[in-house]
Amino acid sequence: MTPRRDYYEILGVSPGAGPEEIKKAFRKLAQLHHPDKNPGDKAAEERFKEIGEAYAVLGDAEKRETYDRYGVAGLGRGAEGFGDFDAGFGSIFDDIFEGFFGGRAGRSARNAAHRGADLRYNLEVRFEEAAVGVEKEIVVPRLETCGTCRGSGARPGSQPVVCKTCRGSGQVRFSQGFLTVSQTCGRCRGEGRVVEHPCPACRGVGQTKAERTLTIKIPAGVETGTRLKLQGEGEAGVRGGPPGDLYIVIAVKEHPLFSRHGDDIYCEIPVGFTQAALGAQIEIPTITGRATLKIPAGTQTGAEFRLKGKGFPNMRGYGHGDLLARIFVEVPSHLTAKQRDLLEQFARLEGGAGGPLVQGFWEKVKSLFE
Repeated sequence: MTPRRDYYEILGVSPGAGPEEIKKAFRKLAQLHHPDKNPGDKAAEERFKEIGEAYAVLGDAEKRETYDRYGVAGLGRGAEGFGDFDAGFGSIFDDIFEGFFGGRAGRSARNAAHRGADLRYNLEVRFEEAAVGVEKEIVVPRLETCGTCRGSGARPGSQPVVCKTCRGSGQVRFSQGFLTVSQTCGRCRGEGRVVEHPCPACRGVGQTKAERTLTIKIPAGVETGTRLKLQGEGEAGVRGGPPGDLYIVIAVKEHPLFSRHGDDIYCEIPVGFTQAALGAQIEIPTITGRATLKIPAGTQTGAEFRLKGKGFPNMRGYGHGDLLARIFVEVPSHLTAKQRDLLEQFARLEGGAGGPLVQGFWEKVKSLFE
């Protein structure tokens, strides 16, 4: 096997050459060895591919850095380099010459089948619906294949005909000095075909606007930002290409009582100060109904009680989260005469010292200033 030449040597530049110098060298050599200028010259054709292969690496900053460090082997293609480089050369060459020699790649791209566009649908669901799952009916506007012409764009009974200007190639060629120049056909706009009798339903486009009603199953456990993919429910493809996909993006409404943290649900539960002091059994809300919670005597504000399995289901099947009931004790702001009298009696029994938390706090304050 003949050893591969150095890419810098191929382009005739030094390893320290800048991007513009490399591009200039490539442009000059590509013009010199272009097949249109050297018809039937196999050596020129091989040289042309070699030049393009070198520029594909040195013209890309990331590939060039890899090549400088590890050589051709570091590019992931081994000693065989880029193999059939001609298949990818058109786009590189067109970027430099802005289509001056273009044509082959443009024709194949224009005449090929194209996949339809993907669509996005933003769907808002209630907090409870996200927790248990729900079915929603949505209406999606999209482009569909014209039912009258079946996507051909031609009136029923007729077919698109081969463009007489470019003879179906999508490109017209002419000579400019010693070069043969190819450009997009102005009559068929590169399609290679002309619709002489447009379909009245789609006006020759081959697609029509439509609205499709879909029933969407929202799984339990979704959260804001969850994306659901409906394959094939996007816009119709072109020239027999497959349809795109539809992505449902979920937004969950805020709840007046609950907040979500992962699969757990938090809920603030107010209790009276006598319930907190004496203990009580109360009913609290959950996303599926009510549950009984036992408040032990002496419960303080900020205390949390966990109800296992009362949170959101995990979308990956790892069980359910929990419901965390966070207590805050409500101190009455208005007292009747009898209530005030009873509390004053309680204060006298306390001796004005307060409970353990109050006493402990003031003991710390006292120690700081002694």
